[in-house]
Amino acid sequence: MHEELENFEKNHVWDLVEPPPNCRPIGTKWVFKNEQGEDGMVVRNKARLVAQGFSQKEGIDYEETFAPVARLEAIRILLAFAASKGFKLQQMDVKSAFLNRFIEEEVYVRQPPGFESARFPDRVYKLRKALYGLKQAPRAWYARLKSFLLKSGFVMGYKTLFLLSHGGDTLIVQIYVDDIIFGGSSHALVSSFAEQMSREFEMSLMGELQFFLGLQIKQGLEGSFVHQTKYTRNILKKFNMGDSKPMTTPMSTNTALDADEDGEAVDQKEFRGMIGSLLYLRRPGRTFSSRSAFVRATRLHLGLLTVKRFFSDADHAGCRIDRKSTSGICQLLGTSLVSWSSRKQAGVALSTTKAEYVAAASCSSQLLWMKATLSDFGLRFGRIPLLVDYFYYFSQNPVLHSRTKHIDVRFHFLRDHYEKGDIDLIHVVSANQLADIFTKPLEFDVFTRLRVALLV
Repeated sequence: MHEELENFEKNHVWDLVEPPPNCRPIGTKWVFKNEQGEDGMVVRNKARLVAQGFSQKEGIDYEETFAPVARLEAIRILLAFAASKGFKLQQMDVKSAFLNRFIEEEVYVRQPPGFESARFPDRVYKLRKALYGLKQAPRAWYARLKSFLLKSGFVMGYKTLFLLSHGGDTLIVQIYVDDIIFGGSSHALVSSFAEQMSREFEMSLMGELQFFLGLQIKQGLEGSFVHQTKYTRNILKKFNMGDSKPMTTPMSTNTALDADEDGEAVDQKEFRGMIGSLLYLRRPGRTFSSRSAFVRATRLHLGLLTVKRFFSDADHAGCRIDRKSTSGICQLLGTSLVSWSSRKQAGVALSTTKAEYVAAASCSSQLLWMKATLSDFGLRFGRIPLLVDYFYYFSQNPVLHSRTKHIDVRFHFLRDHYEKGDIDLIHVVSANQLADIFTKPLEFDVFTRLRVALLV
C-alpha cells in the first residue's frame, strides 16, 4: 500500500485540497490481489487503490467511456500469424497504467482508508490523473498510449492493434488494457521497442508470452500450443468436481432435455456458469487434459494462412422446450482454429432453410471482421470460402425461392456479399461439416473425428 501511494506522489496524481461547495467526493477502497503463474504459484502480491466509480453519474462526472480490450479472436489470430512467420511473442505489463494521463473533468475523491491525513482529515483529493475505478480512466490511458505509439511511427489497425514497418521488418503490438503483447521479425526491433516503452512508462517486462487471459501458451519452432490446464483445475475446484467421473462426449444422443416442472429451483446464474465452464474439461483416462478441449485449445502450426476454412451449420428446432434452433460456426486459418460459436438463435426458425440462413449470416459477419483484421497484417484475400451443407444454392440463385420468403431481409446480406465477391459459398457433405459438433449431441466416433479435425 505504501508503494502504491508513493507511486501516486511520484506521478503527481492528486492534490489534497479543501472540498469546494456542493462537492460530492467519490469514495476509495483498497483492492488486494495475488497474481499466480501457470503453475498456480503466487508470483506477485498487489495492493491497488481504486475509486468507487459506480457512484459517478454520466453527463455530470464523465462524458464517455472506453476500454482498450482486444477480442479473444484477435489474440488467436495474432498467435497464428506469429507462428506462421516464425517469431515469438513477448509480453509486458504497464505499472499503474491509468496514472499516465491527465483527466479533463474535475474529480474529487476521499482520502484512502487507513491513510487519512492527521492534520487535514476533512480534506479531499482533487485528481490530476485518472484513477483505477473511474469511468473515464481506461479511455484516458488508451488516448495516452495511442498518442505515444502513433508519434513513434506505428500505424493503427483494428482498435487495439498497432504495426510498425522498418525496412523489411515488421513489429506488431496488441493491447489489452494495461497488458501489451508484442513481437516482430527482427530481434533488434523488438528490443528497441521494449526499451522505448520502459523509458516512457513504468513497465514490467515479462519475457516470452506464456500466460494470458487464462490461456497457457507454449511457443516452439513448429508453432504454438495453447491450453487451459490451470483454468480447468480452478474450475473443477470451484465447483467441487475434481473427482467427478469423466465422460466420452459432452452429452448422450439418447438424452432429451425437457423442463422439470417438479424440480427444485436453482440459482440460474450459478448453474449456467457451471455448465458453460465444465463442458469438455475432462477426458477419459486422464486427470486433466493438456488440450482442455476443442473449444478450449488449438494447435497453431507453421504454415500458410492463405488456406482458410469457415464452417456454418444449424440444428433446426433442436430445443424441445422452445423449439429454437442452435447455430454452430467455426473459423480456421491454415490449421489453426481461431474462432467458434455455439449459440441458440434468438427466434424460432420456421424451416431448416431459415435456421441455416441465420447461422450462415452470423458466420459471414465474423468472416468479414476477420478479413478486415487480417488486412492489417498485410494479408489480402478475394473470395473467402464459407462451407455449408444445405442451403447454399439459395444464396447463389438470384430468384427468391418461395421457401425463403419468410426470412427477414437482414439475413439476405449474405447473398449480397456473395455477389460482391467477398464470400464464396461452397457445399460440404454433412460428414465433413466441422461446425456440426457445435449444434447437437453426437455419437462418440463422430464427436472424436470432428474434434480431431478441428485440432489437427
